[in-house]
Amino acid sequence: MDNSQYITKHGMDQLQRRIHELMTERPEVVKAVAIAREFGDLSENAEYKAAKERQRSIDHEIDHLRRRAAHLKVIDCSVFPKDVVRFGLTCKTRDNDSSEEQWYHVVGVDEINFPEEEGIMAVSIASPIGKGLLGKKIGEVALIHAPMGVRQFEILEIK
Repeated sequence: MDNSQYITKHGMDQLQRRIHELMTERPEVVKAVAIAREFGDLSENAEYKAAKERQRSIDHEIDHLRRRAAHLKVIDCSVFPKDVVRFGLTCKTRDNDSSEEQWYHVVGVDEINFPEEEGIMAVSIASPIGKGLLGKKIGEVALIHAPMGVRQFEILEIK
């Protein structure tokens, strides 16, 4: 099963908002390119080069996000029961080694760079932590096979 194609409704809203921000910024950058072009010799025009690079970057990101959005499947997680950790749900864990408690929100791979609620860490469904948490019930221990070794997270709460 390819989990990289899933996104929460909130994640899709954030992705669309990012596209809108870039589309709003783009005309200003195009104008900056035109103004910088008027400064003369383009081969040594730092303002022109910087503006063109920013325009290319914006165009690339818009194109990438639009292509991804077209292939993503939006999942309405509000209907999921809170009996086990599932895609789109949030769980509180305790690391059995350090006793540190942490909230994790299991999201799609396209959502991990969007800001989360303070105190909640977004983890991709495809990451070692995300994979380890899925399907666990309150009181169960998730074995996380991370690059730094095996970690054990006890599930304390699911919401």
